[in-house]
Amino acid sequence: MPDVEFRYLLLGALAIALVIAAATDLKRRQIDNWLNGAIALAAPLYWWASGLSLWPDVAWQIGVALGVFAGFALIFARGGMGGGDVKLLTVLALWMPPLVFFSVVFLTSLVGGAMSMMAGVRNLSLEPGQTIKRRVALAGSGLWVVGSCYIAWVMSGGTPLSAAAVLPKAAIVGGLIALFGITFSGALIVSRNQKSRLPVPYGLAISTGGLLVLFTQFLPPARTVFSASGIG
Repeated sequence: MPDVEFRYLLLGALAIALVIAAATDLKRRQIDNWLNGAIALAAPLYWWASGLSLWPDVAWQIGVALGVFAGFALIFARGGMGGGDVKLLTVLALWMPPLVFFSVVFLTSLVGGAMSMMAGVRNLSLEPGQTIKRRVALAGSGLWVVGSCYIAWVMSGGTPLSAAAVLPKAAIVGGLIALFGITFSGALIVSRNQKSRLPVPYGLAISTGGLLVLFTQFLPPARTVFSASGIG
C-alpha cells in the first residue's frame, strides 16, 4: 500500500540532499559519492511509498536512469561536465517520472547556460579597442540570463508577461527579433573570445532545476496531504 505522507517526507529529504549537493559543488567543485549513493538507495523507498509497480513503473524509472547515465557520460568524456554531475542527474532520474525529469533537465540547461555565459563574459580576451564587441557580449549575456530566468519563472507557474495590450504586434515581433539578434551575437562573441574555459559548478544548476520542480510540482499537494492529516 502506498504511504503518501512518507512519500512527501522522502521528497523533503531529497530537497535537503540537493541543497547539500549545490553547496559542496560551489565550495569544492565536487559532489560526494556518498550523497549520490544515498539518493539512489532511497529511491526504492520512494517507489514503494508512491505505489509504483515493478512493471512497467519501476522498469521505466531504471531504464530512463540508465539512458541518462549513458547520454551524459558522453558529455563527461568530452569534458563538458563532471562525473558527480552525471551521477546526480542519474540518481534524480530514479525519483522523477520521465516527463517531470525532462523538466528538470530543461531547467538545468537554462541555469547552466546562464552560469556559463556569466563565467565567459568575465573571462573575455578582447583588445582594448574592441569596445563594441565587449558591449555586445555584455548585453547578450545579460539578455541570456534574463531570458533564462523568465522561462524558468513561467515553467514554475509564473504568469507570462503580455505586451499585446500596449504595443502593436509588429513592434513586439521586431523587438523580439532585435533582442534575439543581440543575444545570439553576444553568445557568439563570448564563445569565441575566452582566455580559457572557466569551470562551472553544474551541480548547482542541477540542484536548482530539481528544487524548482520539487517546490512547484510536489510542494502544493504535500501541503494538502499534511493539512488533511492534521500534521501541517
